[in-house]
Amino acid sequence: MILFFGTRPGKPETIKLLNTYCPYCEQRGTLTVVTHTNYFHLFWIKLFKISSTVMAECSHCKRGFYENEFTNTMLEDLQLLKQRS
Repeated sequence: MILFFGTRPGKPETIKLLNTYCPYCEQRGTLTVVTHTNYFHLFWIKLFKISSTVMAECSHCKRGFYENEFTNTMLEDLQLLKQRS
């Protein structure tokens, strides 16, 4: 019997933080948060999540922020927007 298993990325989830200031350039409404998730699959069917990476990028200054660099305001706004959707 042949088993096809492995990992593959899911679709990236993009959320725009409209009421948050960029901590670097202090422009409002320029941050976009992208979540990349990797899944374990068996016969190309996603079974469970292995890992996820959350990053934010400012469209004005192009500065990127890892999840551990998020400010409290960025985290609060992100949680609010995730609860709404």
